[in-house]
Amino acid sequence: MKALQIAALGMIAQQRKTEVVANNLANMNTTGYQRRRTEFSDLIYSIAERKPSASSRAGETVPAGLVSGQGVRVASIYRIIEQGNLKATENTFDLAIQGEGYFQVLLPNGDTAYTRDGTFQLNGQGQVVTHDGFAVQPGINVPLEAIDVTINSSGEVLAILAGEDEPANVGTIQIATFPNQGGLEALGDNLFRETAASGPANVDNPSQAGFGSLLQGFVESSNVNPIDEIAALIAAQRAYEMNSKVIQTADKMMGPSR
Repeated sequence: MKALQIAALGMIAQQRKTEVVANNLANMNTTGYQRRRTEFSDLIYSIAERKPSASSRAGETVPAGLVSGQGVRVASIYRIIEQGNLKATENTFDLAIQGEGYFQVLLPNGDTAYTRDGTFQLNGQGQVVTHDGFAVQPGINVPLEAIDVTINSSGEVLAILAGEDEPANVGTIQIATFPNQGGLEALGDNLFRETAASGPANVDNPSQAGFGSLLQGFVESSNVNPIDEIAALIAAQRAYEMNSKVIQTADKMMGPSR
């Protein structure tokens, strides 16, 4: 009985949706996290051929064929590109991007990764790094004798050195944009990698046309709305239960009659 297979596919699809919702809720407090959404598509249809039959109206025929669906599958799980709320931290090297763009991070293998997580700090050599110790690109080295550091909206890092009145520009933090942000490959640890689907990175200074600006002392919260996610979780649970009922009904229909 095809109802068994169709209902099983429905349960698998709703289970995957539940996993996506669970991941969203688990990361609702993750800096820079962008929620995921599950999309479904119906499977190929089975067509039973039959001859057209004449209609009661002269010169017309009713549509021919019987079409039966084969179930559902997960078509995609994509990121919702929507900026989260900005949260003040008062930490000098915490940065948030207002608008489009990703910070560039140098991985240990030499590849460049991208992130919206701007919780940066200095390592022992005065280099601006992520909380995992990965260097922010292009490399910024703050002199160890600096007594204050300001990062403006255009990404310029200005350090006031001991005994100096005017700040010194020690570098500029650049950001990257992509033709298709949804095509970036998630690596974990709030990092993404460029792919053929995302298109090549376009790198420039913040506040340029098409690029967001930087805000010092802030980080971007996740864009997860817990109320929406709980509602989606309930809907997925109900759909799962209804598919389970279909399997139970099909099992009774296939069983011996009493």
